[in-house]
Amino acid sequence: MRYFTKNEGCTGRFERILSLEIRTRMGRILALDYGAKRTGVAVSDPLQMIAGPLDTVATGELVPFLKRYMAAQEVERIVVGKPLQMDGTPSASFAGVEPLVARLRREFSGVEIVYYDERFTSVLAHRAMIAGGVPKMQRRDKGLVDRISATIILQNYMDSVK
Repeated sequence: MRYFTKNEGCTGRFERILSLEIRTRMGRILALDYGAKRTGVAVSDPLQMIAGPLDTVATGELVPFLKRYMAAQEVERIVVGKPLQMDGTPSASFAGVEPLVARLRREFSGVEIVYYDERFTSVLAHRAMIAGGVPKMQRRDKGLVDRISATIILQNYMDSVK
């Protein structure tokens, strides 16, 4: 396949094609919205452009779930929601996130694990459900809120690294 450089008259098409080819070789990105009982999981598309909800998993079953998923799909990075207070200091629930991240780093040494600010994701998840016309009874489903929150964390993360 022949590519043209900008000096050969291409108007940026080469860079877009090359960027697309490189990005298709990338793995997916997972995002976790950690909770003591449940963890929301979201996943990117292979091009790392769009986030979507994957599942809500009992926190005790999270690592086996991730092992099964990562055996079937190439994952490049895991983004973990970092619970922060309004002043930017870690909240009380961060004490549960740190051991999880340490375990993820041990279990998945070839995968980059990063934190991302999760402030307001539950509020945004509820607003998204209302805007999307989700009935009131379904909005009470905490698992759904966790999945949507993980999706918001992931999409915000991907938007921030573009």
